Amino acid sequence: MTILSKITLPIRQIRDGIHQNPIRDWFTILIFSSLALVGVIVWGIWTFDTVTKGGIIGSSTTSSPPIFNNSSLSEAHKVFAGRANEAAKYETGAYQYTDPSQ
Repeated sequence: MTILSKITLPIRQIRDGIHQNPIRDWFTILIFSSLALVGVIVWGIWTFDTVTKGGIIGSSTTSSPPIFNNSSLSEAHKVFAGRANEAAKYETGAYQYTDPSQ
């Protein structure tokens, strides 16, 4: 007797011992599907209600870290100001752009 037959024999005995009734099986599937659908809808309504009332889902944090650092923001302004200066040099004629297609 192989391992596969040891596994499939009890399953086959259980399956053969149950009277097949498709109507009962479909009703069982529909009932469990309906319960799952109702559960998802109720959970969604509860979540929406909790959030609209200002509640927190899950554990709340005691302190939040700062969203951004002002020094990095000023560095970004410097980078964009430098790019604007370079663009102005092209527009005023300080830099000459030669078109390779000419």
